[in-house]
Amino acid sequence: MIRPVLVLVGPPASGKTTVGTAVAARLGVPFRDTDADVENVAGTTVADLFISSGEPYFRDLEEQAVARAVGEHDGVLALGGGAVLSAASRALLVAYGRAGGTVVHLDVDLPSAAKRAGLSRDRPLLAVNPRAMLRTLLEQRAPLYAEVATAVVPTGNRTPQDVVADVLAALPAGATEVRG
Repeated sequence: MIRPVLVLVGPPASGKTTVGTAVAARLGVPFRDTDADVENVAGTTVADLFISSGEPYFRDLEEQAVARAVGEHDGVLALGGGAVLSAASRALLVAYGRAGGTVVHLDVDLPSAAKRAGLSRDRPLLAVNPRAMLRTLLEQRAPLYAEVATAVVPTGNRTPQDVVADVLAALPAGATEVRG
C-alpha cells in the first residue's frame, strides 16, 4: 500500500492545512503536518526555532520529519512550505509519486498569499517585508514544487470547498473511498 493517501506541498498561505484537514475529514483518514512534527520534536514553535537555532537546524529537523511522515503516515500529509528545498525530500517525493502516490502542489498567486499570510509572527520567513519575501519564495520555489508534484491545484481567490473538490479529483480512482 502506498503511504500517505495524499501529500500537499506549496508555499506559505497556499491553504495546505485548511485544505488538508478538510480532505482528510472527507476521506475519513488522519491529517498530519510536518511543521507540527518538527514542533513536537523541538519542543518549541517553528518561529521560535528559527530565532533560537536558525534556519539550517530547522531544515534538518524538517527533512527528518518529511522522511518519517512519508514512511509511516497513511492519511493526508501537509509539508511545510520550504520542505522542497531539501534535495533528499524532493527525491523522496518524486519516488513516492512514481510509485503511484499523489503529490498536489497547492499553487497560490501573490495577492492571495499576501492577504492570507498577513503579518503573522508564526511565519518567520515573512517577518520582514512579507510581500517581497512571498514574491521571492513563490518565484524561487515554483520549480521545486513542479519537480515533485503529480498534480497542481490553484487556490487563489477560490473557496476551500472548491479547492478540496479539485484535490479529491486529483486522487487516483479508489483513493477517495471513505476508509474505516
